[in-house]
Amino acid sequence: MARQKLRKFAENKERANVIQAEKPFYDNCKGKWRSEYFKNDNPIVLELACGRGEYTTGLAKEYPNKNFIGIDMKGDRLWFGSNVAIENELDNVAFLRCQIQHLEEFFAKHEIDEIWIIHPDPRPKNKDAKRRLTHPRFLKIYKKLLKENGLMRLKTDSRSLFEYSVETVVHEKLNLEAITFDLYESDLKVEHHGISTRYERKFTQEGHKIHYMRFRFQ
Repeated sequence: MARQKLRKFAENKERANVIQAEKPFYDNCKGKWRSEYFKNDNPIVLELACGRGEYTTGLAKEYPNKNFIGIDMKGDRLWFGSNVAIENELDNVAFLRCQIQHLEEFFAKHEIDEIWIIHPDPRPKNKDAKRRLTHPRFLKIYKKLLKENGLMRLKTDSRSLFEYSVETVVHEKLNLEAITFDLYESDLKVEHHGISTRYERKFTQEGHKIHYMRFRFQ
């Protein structure tokens, strides 16, 4: 297993679609994703804590006229998404290896059009609330980076995280556009384009319902 990880890390260093430390663009990407990486003016969509990048690559196939960036710290996971992008010749995909609390170091104000948060760690302990990706401290970061009226989406199997997120969005007076506690039995299911992560497939097989919400900053 360790040998496989080392191989993936080595390959990531050579891949143009994996942006990480020690690569020139890593230190100079802020405000330059359209002009220097994607070389177009298309909308930019982030998938936070993307894991293997199922949504980054899946959405990139659905929307070739948008640019997608998967964010995660796990290089071996990013390797999988990078591989799918290469195999499918998806030139509208990139993966950035960084911590989400440091997003402002890599993106300029209003550079992002849309953010997806897919099955994040629910951080169920109260002492870890500030680490939840829908905590107000993260929402403040997203608001700075998103264009005016920028769109946010959350999909999770965690009822507690979902309820916390709904309460936070309401408390912060954001525009909650759509919500369901059972995505697959809702008309909103079309919004996820049938894309699912390996963990989601496991959760649904175990009988867990998938929760989904869409909201905007006002």
